[in-house]
Parts: sequence; C-alpha cells; structure tokens
Amino acid sequence: MTARESGSVVELYQRHGAAWAALRTARLVEAKWLDRFCALLPAGGAILDIGCGSGLPLARDLARRGFDVTGVDAAETMLALFRQNLPDMTASRCDMRELALGRRFAGLLAWDSFFHLSPEEQRGMFPRFAAHANRDAALMFTSGNAEGAAIGALEGEPLYHGSLDPEEYRKLLDANGFDVVAHVVEDPDCGNRTVWLARQRPTGRG
Repeated sequence: MTARESGSVVELYQRHGAAWAALRTARLVEAKWLDRFCALLPAGGAILDIGCGSGLPLARDLARRGFDVTGVDAAETMLALFRQNLPDMTASRCDMRELALGRRFAGLLAWDSFFHLSPEEQRGMFPRFAAHANRDAALMFTSGNAEGAAIGALEGEPLYHGSLDPEEYRKLLDANGFDVVAHVVEDPDCGNRTVWLARQRPTGRG
C-alpha cells in the first residue's frame, strides 16, 4: 500500500464517519477483552485510545469504568463524534503513524484501527507504542491472522486492511519490551476479531 492509499483510509472515514458510527453495533461484544485489558490497569489509570473513532462503545465503556481516556484520530469527523459522545474526555487530531504525545499511559488501545495501516507502517508503530507506555502498561490491538492485505468496504468504497504474520507481531512486541498476555485468532465471541493483549515488561523501557 502506498502513502496515498494509506491517506485514503483517513479520507474515507472523514467522508463517511457518521455512517460508520451508525453502523457500529451498540452491543459491546468486546466486553470480555475489555475486562482482561482493564484487569492489568491501575484504578483510574490513563488510557490512550489510538484511532478512537466515535468513542462508542469502547471508550465510553472505559470511561464508565473510571478510566481517564485520551482519544486520538486522524479524521476530524470521528473526533467530533468522540467529543460529542465523551465531552469530559480529551480528544486530539493525530495520525497514529506520527504519534508523539510526549507522555505515557497505563493502557494503550488500538482496536479496529491499527489494522488499516500497511505492514511496513505497522512495523513502525511498535516503537511508538513503547514510547507511550508506562512501566507495566497494557497494550491491546486487533490484527489480521496472516501477512497480507484485505479490502473491505465502507459506504460502497474500498477500505484497506493490512496485517503481519503472527510470529512477526510476537517478535515486534518482544523487541519493544512487551510480553504477550493473550492472543486469539478470529475470536467467535468477539465478532471473529483477531486480538492481541500484551504488557510492557518492567524493564521494557530503555
């Protein structure tokens, strides 16, 4: 995928963000994974939601659990929805490929967002995850189940998804100080998502 094609994903959400939000089920099929993620976090800890979208339902659920959620997204349409849905939380426009907030978080979430990057762009994200992770921070993201690309659709327009091989994800996590806590391929209880949950080792930061 070229840089232009990467940018087209952002442009697609900019055009059709409201339609995407309307299609997103209100049922929290991710509850089991959020429970596991939150169990690794200190009470009231700060969470960075990378590619936060509208904030529903994940960020809203995390806020209801008492966590301090910061959302970042490259599409202003999505940020406007996030701010409307979670007015007490912080939301900033940021392309995740350029993530550099200068602060660390107890939890990092890249749910249904990270997989819109090309394989090469995904490789570059792991140092950025580490740079924003507190000691013992939890990281959770969704991916494909094999290296390659898949093209979905949003409002009739092509929507890119990329993935690395699972073994490469493990190597990248390890190289950046994260231990895999759980990994399920196409979890039938979570909309057939492939989910990774990892935790920063206490000595993971150089």
